[in-house]
Amino acid sequence: MEEIANLFHGFAVVLQPYNIMVMVVGILLGVLIGVLPGLGGANGVAILLPLTFSMSPTSAIIMLSCIYWGALFGGAITSVLFNIPGEPWSVATTFDGHPMAQQGRAGEALTAAFTSSFVGALFAVIMITLVAPLVARFALQFGPAEKFSVFFLAFCSFIGMGKEPPFKTIVSMMIGFALATVGLDSVTGQLRLTFGITELLNGFDFLIAVIGLFGIGEILLTMEEGLAFRGKAPNINLKVVLQTWVELPRYWVTSLRSCVIGCWMGISPAGATPASFMSYGIAKRVSKKGDNFGRGEIEGVVAPETAAHAAGTAALLPMLSLGVPGSPTAAVLLGGLLIWGLQPGPLLFVEQKEFVWGLIASMYLGNLVGLIIVLTCVPLFAAILRIPFSIIGPIILVFCAIGAYTVNNSAFDVVMMMVFGVLGYLLKKCGYPLAPLVLAIVLGDSAEEAFRQSLLASQGSVGVFFSTPLVGVIMTLGLTALFWPIIQNGLTRLRRVPIA
Repeated sequence: MEEIANLFHGFAVVLQPYNIMVMVVGILLGVLIGVLPGLGGANGVAILLPLTFSMSPTSAIIMLSCIYWGALFGGAITSVLFNIPGEPWSVATTFDGHPMAQQGRAGEALTAAFTSSFVGALFAVIMITLVAPLVARFALQFGPAEKFSVFFLAFCSFIGMGKEPPFKTIVSMMIGFALATVGLDSVTGQLRLTFGITELLNGFDFLIAVIGLFGIGEILLTMEEGLAFRGKAPNINLKVVLQTWVELPRYWVTSLRSCVIGCWMGISPAGATPASFMSYGIAKRVSKKGDNFGRGEIEGVVAPETAAHAAGTAALLPMLSLGVPGSPTAAVLLGGLLIWGLQPGPLLFVEQKEFVWGLIASMYLGNLVGLIIVLTCVPLFAAILRIPFSIIGPIILVFCAIGAYTVNNSAFDVVMMMVFGVLGYLLKKCGYPLAPLVLAIVLGDSAEEAFRQSLLASQGSVGVFFSTPLVGVIMTLGLTALFWPIIQNGLTRLRRVPIA
């Protein structure tokens, strides 16, 4: 009952006229970001984060989360109309969405995609509403050793259970840890890796790093690829929407299964992209029309879109309740909370109730408003795609530079943004993931501090990380996640051994 009362209070916060305006602006910006390959949710949130510095933390996080919702919706537009995924998780949507558009059913495909996205996100938000307070209460019992074990589990999960090769994930994460150590040591007060550069006394600013890694890095890649768009903007009218809505309830089993897959993948570091592919693959295998998948089957749009949005939304659960982001965008939002002086984790539910429940309430309204906006404005956003990227690219670059400069009013930050941009470009060209690097930058300091506090309390004994059942179980889960590929291979070989 307390959660319901808090949620209603959150709705009272969100329904303030200023916050509603912020929500609509955020969704419009997010959809625009989603339809432009080379940006995406994490990039858009990183680039636009400086715009929120003059807002209250609640309004700022509402705007940033709505940019995220909008980007989730927008990725389907280019996938269906132009066969160009606006987001990585929209790749699976192209398999059936674009064939439907070629058959003159673009309105039906987009309505199915947007509605499925709404259903997946709504399922995940309900889960967050019910589960997050319980997880936060449980996490209040955590000491330094328990906190480190949670960080350890997050790092190991990215390595062992991510879709990228473990070695490349480790390399990316190690770079992030090295960057996180620059500046003043919080335990000893010593300077580390500043090389006499006074601007580095406080370390690398998180916002500068993500604007460079995501924004500049993606722009460089997109310029190299030379994207061009061709296609006809569809006209989604009320008749098409209603006819599609009448048909969608037939696929309720597919939607429910995709919601569960998406939430599980979102809470784990796997993320929305593998969730969409897994959901599509299972739907194709189970469906009676599986042979028709890839030729314009509406169920092939419902499955990946539902799973992707459930995963993208569920990734905020560990970020809010434990302070551990479940996706790159959640990591950027975590950095934003730290900039505003808010510490994500269990105490956030105690000390900042209005903020937390305002954010959760905005998830409900933001997804509903987002659904309405994308259903009515698709022709407009599709028309924007006809603007050459040679015009859009420099505009984005200018916004990145302005955002980097306004953080500390320092030209040095703009230079560092470009350095991080080149680093992000090189890592992506070589196939190294950016998400573990961002995770290490965000959590590196906190993980190191918890680790050292634990060792100081135990007089240097690493046994402290297995001293209680709680910390022992979490550390064991972390080790299991780390060596999961080896364990999985071993189990596969055992199954192949013939029984005498």
